Amino acid sequence: MLRTLEQTQAGDSADRPWTGDGFRGPALTLGHSRKQGAMQPVDRPHSRSCAFCRVLAGEVPAYVVYEDEQTCAFLDHRPLFPGHCLVVPRGHYPTLPELPGELVEPLFRAVRLLARAVPQAMGAEGSFVAINNRVSQSVPHLHVHVVPRRRGDGLRGFFWPRQRYASEEEMARTRDAIRSAIASAGEQ
Repeated sequence: MLRTLEQTQAGDSADRPWTGDGFRGPALTLGHSRKQGAMQPVDRPHSRSCAFCRVLAGEVPAYVVYEDEQTCAFLDHRPLFPGHCLVVPRGHYPTLPELPGELVEPLFRAVRLLARAVPQAMGAEGSFVAINNRVSQSVPHLHVHVVPRRRGDGLRGFFWPRQRYASEEEMARTRDAIRSAIASAGEQ
């Protein structure tokens, strides 16, 4: 059944604590109960032009498979395979590097849950989990793809051709450049 987030949230509202931000979270989140009033208001960025922000606001219908106070997961409307889900933070953050540190754990907790549930639900052997940051990102709102996979399903490893480094020296230069970027990113 196609349900908007508003419709999803309307059911069992008496059992769902108010999160303070216009959404009602589930009474049980990933196996942990929450006490009434324990949630605090969260100021979340929102983009009126973002398709996923509009899904989260209930303005665009989606087949929601999971939601909690920080994340929402729904079926991709153009799936690689049936069961292909997108997991998004409720706030508008275009890429993973822009996601605040305190939201990384809730996002990947939901991704981990979906990576377990989607193959089980779809009778698949495993899953492919991926994020695009800007390049090949069709909607500029951070989203994690969770795709059910089966041997012989037609996807070939990664979706792009793999290549070798020209030399050990090139590998060492590449390693050093990444280490340097990590050191400077840690200082920011």
